[in-house]
Amino acid sequence: MPTFHNPTADATEASEALRGLAHATRVFEDPADTYAVLGDLLAGVRSLRQVVDQLATAHVTHRVRAHDDAGDQAAGATNALAATAELQQAAALLDAVHDRADAAMAASGRIAWHVNPAAAAPVSRWVSVVFLQGQDADEVLTIIDRDGTDAAIEHLAGFDMGEETTQAALVNGYVYATIPTGPLDCTTANGEYTLTYNHDHGHVSLLRIQPESKELEAPASRTPPVRRRVRRQARVVEEDDDWFAPSQSSSMPRGRAL
Repeated sequence: MPTFHNPTADATEASEALRGLAHATRVFEDPADTYAVLGDLLAGVRSLRQVVDQLATAHVTHRVRAHDDAGDQAAGATNALAATAELQQAAALLDAVHDRADAAMAASGRIAWHVNPAAAAPVSRWVSVVFLQGQDADEVLTIIDRDGTDAAIEHLAGFDMGEETTQAALVNGYVYATIPTGPLDCTTANGEYTLTYNHDHGHVSLLRIQPESKELEAPASRTPPVRRRVRRQARVVEEDDDWFAPSQSSSMPRGRAL
């Protein structure tokens, strides 16, 4: 029990109490208990701030009685003033601790803890399938205006070669935690695909969602591209295996991701 008059005894008890609290808070059986603990901890920070301030005052008030081990009073007074300055700095830092703990308690008070935790939402990433701009994008933007975004997504899905596209995105760093968009971009989704487009800047992009359940691992080394023939819109087009490389028949990049 605190004595309220013996600082050394009460300091010892406070130290033991904090040691016990540090041990007890390693595990919370009921997370709702954190709010009550935060409240008591906040009160403790206020008291600690007062204690530090009073320790600083004691050092400066009694500095005339301070000596070093050799009996030098001037040296003792200098050390007393140094201790006062450090304690004042500590008190200022405790003010910041109080403010942050107070904000944490306010946020904690807005939590309604449920007995049965909800299942964690699956984390997904987005793989860039194709990015077109300039004249290459105009065709898709025309499809959007004429036939709608679903038709544009179906058109761009022809660039998706499945695992090959995924591996190319990994190699080139075109895998995103969130869909990359600009402030003026429009975004729409259809199934696993998300289309972003911007008429003013003249670019379109198609991304495919990669669920958490499907691991993404970049290949150890990249094999040379293989020539293949892809039929799109009643014409045969030869493209490199890397859809993100610039087209050989156009100065504008085709299939370049963000």
